[in-house]
Amino acid sequence: MDYKIDKKLLGFCENEKKSSITLYIIKDINSLKLTNLISEKQKIFLNSTFNIDQERYGFFPDENNYLGGAVAIIRESIEPRQSVIDQAAKLTTKLPKKKWAIKCIDTLKDNEKYNFILGWGLSFYKFNIQTNKQNKDTSQTLCVKNVKKLIKENELKKCFAELKGIFLARDLINLPPNILTPYNYEKIIKNCFKGLSTKIVTYKDRQLEKNFPLLNFVGRSSENKPLLLDIKWSKNNKNNFPNITLIGKGVTFDSGGLDIKPSNSMMLMKKDMGGSAVVLGIAYALISTNCPVNLRVILPLAENSISEKSMRPLDVIYSRNKTAVEIGNTDAEGRLLLADALTFSQEGNVKNDFVIDFATLTGAARVALGTELPAIFTNDTNLGKMIIKEGKDQIDPMWELPLFTPYERFLENKYDALSSTGTAGTGGAITAALFLKKFVNVDTNWAHIDLMAWNTSGRPGFPAGGEAMGLRNIVNMIVKYCNQK
Repeated sequence: MDYKIDKKLLGFCENEKKSSITLYIIKDINSLKLTNLISEKQKIFLNSTFNIDQERYGFFPDENNYLGGAVAIIRESIEPRQSVIDQAAKLTTKLPKKKWAIKCIDTLKDNEKYNFILGWGLSFYKFNIQTNKQNKDTSQTLCVKNVKKLIKENELKKCFAELKGIFLARDLINLPPNILTPYNYEKIIKNCFKGLSTKIVTYKDRQLEKNFPLLNFVGRSSENKPLLLDIKWSKNNKNNFPNITLIGKGVTFDSGGLDIKPSNSMMLMKKDMGGSAVVLGIAYALISTNCPVNLRVILPLAENSISEKSMRPLDVIYSRNKTAVEIGNTDAEGRLLLADALTFSQEGNVKNDFVIDFATLTGAARVALGTELPAIFTNDTNLGKMIIKEGKDQIDPMWELPLFTPYERFLENKYDALSSTGTAGTGGAITAALFLKKFVNVDTNWAHIDLMAWNTSGRPGFPAGGEAMGLRNIVNMIVKYCNQK
């Protein structure tokens, strides 16, 4: 099946329509009442119907008793699920399907205006596997002409780029595994980045087997063969920008291999490529906004299946950097893909400012932090601080867990091979990160992000299903980092 990602944004119209109804954004209902923007009759109507303790939105009629306008109270909050992003997304479920022209009465901070537009846009995401039957309902829209009066045009462009990046990541995660096979994934990626001046190199078949032995070892058991994509993009040919590499785990379906998962645990395993999807969404947003960066994206893609070619527990395979790796549980395959990709990312003459990998790597991270809070591990204090701070600022948080070096002893093996899983029954997220650290040079600034990439329940703007956790965090962190250089 040929699937194309629909990157068109719903919920916005370019020009203000004559039929547009004003949506007043306020912090205090009295601010609107003190203006002459609405009539005395409308003010009286609001007094009698608008209860700010119960609802943050309300409506008033025009002179003919038709819908004359709407009011929404915005309250600043940096708490997830209570932020302006969530408030705006929820508002779209309360407003009638009309053309809306936004107007701010009170003074809103720039980030509040930005987050309102972002939340509005997020609420219109809907995944549909039949691309010709995507949700095309544009009867409820926000006029871009009015939005441009609120925020700068370059900020609006960035907001739309983030939305498209998030929707791209969500779509990829939501695709069924019989469609998003590694080879089809490659086709979709090339289609998504067509016209964006990216250079894409694919390693597959004998070339993959020779150069990425761990990745090949994981994926060889499936009829859907593995591959690795190396994507590069730069703002211009001078290449005088920070060098940043992003790596995304791309296991398109994870059966667990010979250590097969129980049926209930296998139900969400189409999302095991969530790390690669988030990385692609980040890349799309950065490229679309022409970020001053030399960006590299490495995506090891494979399906962890079962056949006569399956890897076995206690098999030993030599990685790209010639480390002898003993296979522990065959269901811990993602770290094998990342190990070869990390080695590859540090080769050559180009020195990375930093390398970040994204992966749906361990259930242990979910046990520690739940499904909504990604874990970050890093060998660089400054990089960790930038990511944690940006997570708070963007209301896209992460929580740092330690690279507790004493646990490295659990990865030791009497045959002088590196165990892929270790012998400890606890601290699984840490030992997985320590395994990856073995493939990171001491002079490489590196962060590892272990995430769920899935909303287990839905709310306005954040439906159940694939989720681009950490995308806005890392996009904004990289933009700020690069603009300071």
